[in-house]
Amino acid sequence: MEEPKLEKTLSYPVILIITINSILGTGIFFLPAVGARMSGPASLIAWAILSVVAIYISMFFAELTSMFPKAGGVYEFCKQAFGRFWSFIIGWMTIIAGNITIAMLVVGAIQYLLPLTGEVTYLGITLHSSIFKIIICITFVLFFNYIAYRGMKTSAAMLVGFGVVTLGTLTALIIPGLMHFNAGNFTPFLVTPKIAIIVTIFLIAETFFGWETATFLAAETKKGEKVVPKALIISTIIIALISLLFVATSLSTINWRIFGLSITPLTDLAVIHYGSLGGTIFTWLVYVSIIGSVAGWIVSAPRLLLAMTEDKLILTQFKKIHPKRKTPYNAILFQTGLTIILIIMGFGSYKILLELLIPLVLVMYSAVIFSLVVLRKKMPYRERHFRVPFAKIGAFFIIMFLLSLIGMWLKETSTAIGSLTLAVSLIGVGFPVYFLIEMYYDPKAIIKINDSFAYLALLTERISLPMKVRRKIFLLLNDLERKTVLEYGCSVGTLTLLLARKVGPFGKVYATDISIKHLNITQKRIEKHKKKYSSSFSGKVETLHDEKQMIRIHPSIPYADVVVSVGMLGYIQDVKKVLSDIYEILPEGGEICFVEFGDFFKVIPNVEWLTHNSVIEKVFRDAGFSVRVIREKGTFWNYIYVYGIKSEHDVPFI
Repeated sequence: MEEPKLEKTLSYPVILIITINSILGTGIFFLPAVGARMSGPASLIAWAILSVVAIYISMFFAELTSMFPKAGGVYEFCKQAFGRFWSFIIGWMTIIAGNITIAMLVVGAIQYLLPLTGEVTYLGITLHSSIFKIIICITFVLFFNYIAYRGMKTSAAMLVGFGVVTLGTLTALIIPGLMHFNAGNFTPFLVTPKIAIIVTIFLIAETFFGWETATFLAAETKKGEKVVPKALIISTIIIALISLLFVATSLSTINWRIFGLSITPLTDLAVIHYGSLGGTIFTWLVYVSIIGSVAGWIVSAPRLLLAMTEDKLILTQFKKIHPKRKTPYNAILFQTGLTIILIIMGFGSYKILLELLIPLVLVMYSAVIFSLVVLRKKMPYRERHFRVPFAKIGAFFIIMFLLSLIGMWLKETSTAIGSLTLAVSLIGVGFPVYFLIEMYYDPKAIIKINDSFAYLALLTERISLPMKVRRKIFLLLNDLERKTVLEYGCSVGTLTLLLARKVGPFGKVYATDISIKHLNITQKRIEKHKKKYSSSFSGKVETLHDEKQMIRIHPSIPYADVVVSVGMLGYIQDVKKVLSDIYEILPEGGEICFVEFGDFFKVIPNVEWLTHNSVIEKVFRDAGFSVRVIREKGTFWNYIYVYGIKSEHDVPFI
């Protein structure tokens, strides 16, 4: 049965409004005041410079999306340009940045609507204001993730509605500002050192963050290779015009010193233009607009997890598409949990979340822009429906510009080092995650890692395969004397020597492994064992290197009475083929005993098909084996035992 896929449901007007809504975020509602506080009327220069840079950056996203209109977006671009490792790091960075953005937007929205302190009583329940706000934030996160789960058509209708509210709110404040424009508020124009303008650019840059949102939805957009690039550029131009007009009219309406200190700048403007009732109405409209941006991120971000899962760079549980809703529901569930954690950790600290977000995004955008330069060279003839003018030289200047913003921020902001350290730490977590995932899926990575840590595996064999597990294996198996045993994945020979003793002098053990170093260690241990004990004490052991072990049983093994394997089920890439090969070499009634490590370090989930006993039993039953599955708890991980026999019928085990 063919697995369900994402459906192309979005049109150009819809993706345009969704992109505008996602990019605007909280930036346009808070950052004009931040810019005014930093550099006064001259902050308008910062907005103008940033607008030009943003439009040019949107063109890079446009060309890349026209080449790869897929759900992975920025991850897909970097994968094509830099390969698996760096694309994973960029994808990981984007996952973190996306969830920080969602948390920041929710926190910003609730602080805007309810600037409360102390205790709050609602429906007869008294809570501290922070707890009350956190509950509201989490409620919205749960609601929007539920809408995202319901399907793209429902989500798109919601996002378009939010986008219309956002554009209407800003327009309603810009028009009266233009009608009563006061140029006198711009004199004097330069009230701070010129360097403050550069710092202002850094602080207001978040206004234009969000191009990646549209790229994630390209796979669900009709003619995404043409429509999404156009939407990216046009939406950025619209946002640039809105931003410049809004900042100019705001500074002409309220003196920059007062405006810069405002916590709710749009409400203050609304009171001036429409009175106190207007201020209340616009406070709610701003809240709805910010929440709408949250919804945009929540809907689009799980598509990145889906794309990384399809490339086996995230655990396969996230690749499932709901057969009816056509949404990546496991990815949505993961996102829900991560966002709630970030909200609780960062609540009340909009500035901390913003400072944590900006360096992550600037580095990510630099990587995306550089990926176009690489792809122009690697794939010069790939079809593009848009081309960035002066891409190579432009990419150099844009990357230098973005990185210089980080440098300026580090120099001028006292809290920058702490925020950057935390951001780097979050990225650093991705490195061990990458290698652990590669150990699940990539044979080359498995070989390299096993070779590199072969002697460590020898030193820690009592931890990885403790005596109680070894005894359990031989308790499950019947008498092995005189039998031929295949040890599928012998590692450093921990079990091999015991098997050789169990089969006796008239038995034989085939020990296969993907790592040559593992086999060398095993062979040395066997030779040492022979010198220590009489040859009549144990059976013959033949070691076989098999670099294709993840997809087969070594073809030179003609027969086995028993197949034993430890720690291999999670690595097998073609389970049906491997079990079919085992079926061919075993006689009727031949035994199998697989042991797998589950819930690695009690944090990393199992490979998907090993999660439920019923699924494991079905996989083996379909291959011609009757098995039972036993799970036992361990110190660092749990153990999954799969014991059974080759049989056409289910056999009851005692």
